[in-house]
Amino acid sequence: MRKKVDLSITIDGMRLKNPVMVASGTFGYGEEYASYLNLDLLGAIITKGISLKPVLGNPPPRICETPGGMLNAIGLQNCGLDTFIAEKLPFLHHLSTKIIVNFWGRTEEEYQEVAKRLSDLPEIAGLEMNISCPNIKQGGISFGCRSQDTFKVVSSVRKVTPLPLMVKLSPNVDDIAAIASSVEEAGADAISLINTLYGMAIDVEKRRPKLGNVTGGLSGPAIKPIALRMVFEVARRVKIPVVGVGGIFSAEDALEFLIAGAQAVQVGTANLIHPDITESIISGIEQYLIKHEISSIEHIIGSLEL
Repeated sequence: MRKKVDLSITIDGMRLKNPVMVASGTFGYGEEYASYLNLDLLGAIITKGISLKPVLGNPPPRICETPGGMLNAIGLQNCGLDTFIAEKLPFLHHLSTKIIVNFWGRTEEEYQEVAKRLSDLPEIAGLEMNISCPNIKQGGISFGCRSQDTFKVVSSVRKVTPLPLMVKLSPNVDDIAAIASSVEEAGADAISLINTLYGMAIDVEKRRPKLGNVTGGLSGPAIKPIALRMVFEVARRVKIPVVGVGGIFSAEDALEFLIAGAQAVQVGTANLIHPDITESIISGIEQYLIKHEISSIEHIIGSLEL
């Protein structure tokens, strides 16, 4: 008889069947992957980032491969809130997997408007707030780069939504733990990290950037050691749950984040290469627990011995 283990976790006040989520921007709106895997097996689906109005994104080329990863300069392209509600959400309504909507705004007021309207939709279990977006009123500075800006925008969103609120942090800061502390103080329920690292690539024959936007966000296995270190630092600083993101391609990768202190993980770039990768990651975590005679995933979270 196969030994049973408990993979379920509680995060953002939500009970998830396992700690494996898919990262925003790598899984479309969910329906795009329905023919590749059973979406109901996932701990949570995090949608492509939604803004108040549709966004076309950056000029092409918008993706290029790099050693150990990829650069993207998609530019937060999305269909906008109205189209998301009318055309994308109905498919997600029928899934048993928790639906978390990633969202962003160019101003504090846009963040509030999107969060407020999403909060009225019963299909949505929680929100993930992307604060790596330009703060137009502050001259283009990211909301997530300074503690005071972070606190202000997260606090404003906290006031308008009763849904569990997870805030996604940028690694392109001097002190990630300080930013995380301001997010916790502002009332967020959880923190996800990391978003992509700034990078670029050059075509030496043409002597031109490989991306139309010149720079882009680096993701994939190359950033995993950085993401793991930042998750470890943040998990030691804050009391709210931490979700690890960055270069997860296997169950072992996911387990590293959990042992470092993350209560869940998000799989991103790997989805673009192996669309059903999350199934093997979930299965691998289960097999690890069985092998080591650990009854619950909760027992390995933050179990790193120093």
